[in-house]
Amino acid sequence: MDGGQTADSIAALLADFVGQARSSVEIAIYDVNLAGAARDLVLQSLQAAAARGVRLRIVFNQDYGTQRAAPPPPEMSDWPFVKELPEGTWFPVNGDPDLMHHKYVVRDSESVWTGSANWTTDSWSREENVIMRVDAPAVAAVYRANFENLWTWRKVQVSGRQRPDWYDLGGGITARPYFTPGRAEKLVHELSQRIATARRRVRICSPVMTSGPLLGTLADIVQRGLELDIKGVFDATQMAEVRHQWAQNPQAAWKLQALAAILAGIPFKGKVSTPWSPGSVHDFMHAKCLVADDYVFCGSYNLSHSGEMNAENVIEFQDAGLADLFAGFVDRVIARYPPAVVA
Repeated sequence: MDGGQTADSIAALLADFVGQARSSVEIAIYDVNLAGAARDLVLQSLQAAAARGVRLRIVFNQDYGTQRAAPPPPEMSDWPFVKELPEGTWFPVNGDPDLMHHKYVVRDSESVWTGSANWTTDSWSREENVIMRVDAPAVAAVYRANFENLWTWRKVQVSGRQRPDWYDLGGGITARPYFTPGRAEKLVHELSQRIATARRRVRICSPVMTSGPLLGTLADIVQRGLELDIKGVFDATQMAEVRHQWAQNPQAAWKLQALAAILAGIPFKGKVSTPWSPGSVHDFMHAKCLVADDYVFCGSYNLSHSGEMNAENVIEFQDAGLADLFAGFVDRVIARYPPAVVA
């Protein structure tokens, strides 16, 4: 939550995760911009891992001047940070035109740290985000395959082709990882289908909502007048910019109409965040998760058309208890902000 924790506390969790590595650490991260004790703690954990013989590899996004409104572009990643790591352990991936937008760590081919949070001071202290740890070798193997593709080819456009198979995590929980752009169509179809077939509840938490199939599904729910416990939250500042872009494009007129219908029929809240500019505070509503009955989707993917072309990851879980946990989180975010008005 915004203001709900310190960057140092998240850095300690990440350093502990890395500190348990015995053989390998693979990291795919969109943005690295930490300061102070948090930066030192994470950097030292990576240096210590490499020093004790752990194979350390990092890829991160690097833009070269492209301007974006949603999601906002990162600051230039912290080159001094990565240059303090051993030579040959890191490589930038070109984020033009499509972003390397992952935020995951694979440890020892056994555990995955993933979610919506970048490695920045504001991400860990000023934004709503979700961080998940999945201790499942089968899931970690799929993430590592995704990483190997990025490390080998260093191109967003040819990544994300891993099959979205179900895995048993034990305790009645099953999980299915998705990666884009390779499996974007499958991911968006699954999200739309889960929303369309939900019978009890839907919770939506995303900085923006621009995916055509998802907008169409939500507008259809409103049009049919379904009796469904559905609500959500987004970043109102970013959605206002999206609406402005749609207004300049006649082919996007239907999206303006769909969004108006959705906001008229579904109670969405909106965080009025600080508009992005170089050096500004980054206090976006940045969490990306969706609950449909007992299914949960969570990862780095905004519910956006551009996200379908980026390198993204999402895990779909099936479990009633986990769905209750995520729905509770979304409800707490919803409670913090006023009704969405996208002018």
